[in-house]
Amino acid sequence: MRGMNGISLAAFIGLLALTPSGPAQAQTASADTSFFVTSTGSGKGADLGGLDGADRHCQTLAEAAGIRGKMWRAYLSTQGDNAVNAKDRIGRGPWQNAKGEVIAKDVADLHSANNNLTKQTALTEKGEMVKGRSDQPNEHDILTGSQPDGTAFAGNQDMTCGNWTKSGTEGAAMLGHHDRMGLDDSAAAKSWNSSHASRGGCSQDALKSTGGVGRFYCFAAN
Repeated sequence: MRGMNGISLAAFIGLLALTPSGPAQAQTASADTSFFVTSTGSGKGADLGGLDGADRHCQTLAEAAGIRGKMWRAYLSTQGDNAVNAKDRIGRGPWQNAKGEVIAKDVADLHSANNNLTKQTALTEKGEMVKGRSDQPNEHDILTGSQPDGTAFAGNQDMTCGNWTKSGTEGAAMLGHHDRMGLDDSAAAKSWNSSHASRGGCSQDALKSTGGVGRFYCFAAN
């Protein structure tokens, strides 16, 4: 039996069998993802439940997107006794986004001027682009609590919203710009991990007024 285009029914069925389905393709494409920007924050401003809560959020989002078999770590520093450097908790790399684009080959590359982290490559776990400075609303502020080299801040000035436990008017968090854009052409304005501190505290409203919604970076540490 042949259709109007002359292809037999058996041949047509054979072609269908050889063509990968949409969901299978998506699963295969996302399996190697090892970096993403969270599609959502905690909903409680910079209160992420500490580092453990932030890591769980990364893990939950990744697995919901079909990315299995990886140990996820949030790119966040802490302060005070037993301070943690964000760069020391994310593995060795290389890391790639949901579309297979390499963000950085290792920790040194990630913290150099040559990394490939931009608005176009800093995608969510779903492979979606995050709104930047040229969009409405601007959501380019990403929680990091880190200095440009990925290390924690010394001193008593709060740059991590109480080590990611505050959601009120007190405290502040250091933010990066995932789109590498700011009010001027300075290195800080273009920094992906250390651009400026949040203003007005650590609440969801404070983060929104600064230019974000409480997102953070997640890296596969294995």
